[in-house]
Parts: sequence; C-alpha cells; structure tokens
Amino acid sequence: MPESPTVGRRERKKAATRQAIADAALELFLEHGFERVSVRDVAERADVSTTTLFAHFPGKEALVFDRDADVEGELVAAVRDRPEGLGVVEALRAHALASWVPLAADPRRERFTALVNGTPALREYGERMWMRHAGALSSAIAEELGRDQDDLACAALARFVLEIPALATGRHDPRATVETVFDLLINGWRSQLGPDAD
Repeated sequence: MPESPTVGRRERKKAATRQAIADAALELFLEHGFERVSVRDVAERADVSTTTLFAHFPGKEALVFDRDADVEGELVAAVRDRPEGLGVVEALRAHALASWVPLAADPRRERFTALVNGTPALREYGERMWMRHAGALSSAIAEELGRDQDDLACAALARFVLEIPALATGRHDPRATVETVFDLLINGWRSQLGPDAD
C-alpha cells in the first residue's frame, strides 16, 4: 500500500528527532551538570522547539533516561518471546550479554553514573524507574512460570537481574561479570565458594 513507506519515514524521522534530543541533553548534562542546563538549552542544542522536545519527553529527567520504555519492553520480551526450550534465567542471561555488556563499555558510562548519583532528582527518578522495571519483569516471569503475580522468587529474580548493569560497570571484564552473576543465580552461592567453604 502507498501509505507504508510514508509511515515508515515518519516513524524514522520521529525516532531520529528523539535520539537527537536525547544526545544533545546528555552532552549538555555531562558538560555542565543537570541543574545548570535548562530544557530550552537542550532544545536549542538539538535544534528543535521546546514544544517538540516535550512531545517526545514528559520532563527534564526523562531526557537522561531516554530508553526507559525500550529497556522495560526488551526485558519483558526476553522472557515472553524466548525460544522454545530456553529457560527464563538463560533467556535473561542472553539478553544481558547482548544488551548490557556493550553499554558497560561505553566511554560515557562512568560520567553518566556520576551524573545520576550526584543529582538527587535523577537518583530518585532512576530508583522509581528501576522499581517499575522490576515490577514488570517480575510479572512477566511469574506469568511465564504460572505463578502468582506477587511470587517472592520471581520478584527476587527480577531484582537480582536488574542489579547486573550496576555490578558490571567499572569491571575489567563486564562479560565475565554478567556470566558470574548468572552462574550464581542458577547454581547458588555454594558453587562460587568451592566444596569446602560454607
């Protein structure tokens, strides 16, 4: 149909504009600090109006966590859309290796983490986002395993998995970190200590 290419172009243009705004915001926040940069500054750097900026982002904090909805959707999809015969934990391992290991190697990662940790508004926003992701992932795990929505084991697994990016940040080998954490999740603490340890 003739509309398909147009819709595709429109969606690509929207995605490119959103990415340009997020990139401009991160550059400015890393250069000057979150509090010292206004939404107008970000719009000017991205060469868009503030109206366009707010059409893509609900607020200033959301500019920092621009992949919030994507991250949550990808986590849930890793569980729900996993190949037949692949367990939930192994599916989450594959997702973490494919998605989070490259992020840990991003040269801006350390500065990004310092920005968030040093800005109370961003820290609070990040914590609320983390809890939403944990809830969504826990629900997806529980649904896939046929358990109650408030199942403790599913909630604990979701929270452990969501700690992995923080644990991998700053490590010499992020891939080995992810593998070690998942081995711990699958095999338990005793397997990490050896046969004679308690």
